[in-house]
Amino acid sequence: MSTGVHTVAVIGAGKIGELMLSGLLRSGWPADRLLATARRPARAEELATRYGVRVVDNPTAVDEADVLAVSVKPQDAAALLDEIGPKVPTGKLVISLCAGLPSSFFSRRLPEGTPVVRVMTNTPALVDQAMTAISAGAHATGEHLALAEEMFKPLGATIRVPESQQDAVTALSGSGPAYFYLLVEAMTDAGILLGLPRQVAHDLIVQTAIGSAVMLRDSGEHPVKLREAVTSPAGTTISAVRELENHGVRAALLAALEAARDRARELAAQAE
Repeated sequence: MSTGVHTVAVIGAGKIGELMLSGLLRSGWPADRLLATARRPARAEELATRYGVRVVDNPTAVDEADVLAVSVKPQDAAALLDEIGPKVPTGKLVISLCAGLPSSFFSRRLPEGTPVVRVMTNTPALVDQAMTAISAGAHATGEHLALAEEMFKPLGATIRVPESQQDAVTALSGSGPAYFYLLVEAMTDAGILLGLPRQVAHDLIVQTAIGSAVMLRDSGEHPVKLREAVTSPAGTTISAVRELENHGVRAALLAALEAARDRARELAAQAE
């Protein structure tokens, strides 16, 4: 399978599936080469109206698309594959966007030899700043990975990882935006406590977060060095850092990411 404009069907176009649809369209992928399926008629009509893509039933999507991007909830994946699995031709690429589900989950329910690529992206795809991790299943080739990268690069950055690392990716970048939003929410409340209007506190923190992220990305410096550059002896920053350490913020983050990783594994076990 060569790269290029293939017909892509997003099966179960929920939040993540819609991100993929909108990103492909923004990148110039022709709307007539995109299909979507949705369980509810109202959702199907919404997608067709918003994006100008054809919304079809699952068998039609399987028949007409070159690539099937499955983005249903993990607990719904088995029933979907029971429905469409026998109809999928062996050479058709299946991309899984289902959190926690290994490619072997799909391979067992698809014809022998069907290539599966496992993908974990995140919601900053809405602003073309996603982090997307791509892993090859047993029958996926370099060409299949290249095609998946071509589809997701317009949404932000992509990285190839061994599939064994995907649960960690889910915990770190898949769920990661929520951690930053929670931090911004807490810092905004702190700004209000210190006497700032909410909007002023929000604007200060959001731009500080953007600037810090760009410095992390572009400077090439280790985060410790960047933090030390802000932390002068006996100053305000070290006083704040001491309180963060006293409250176990670092340990809480370690525990939180482990919990997210473990939940990804639980979802896979429950789906079986």
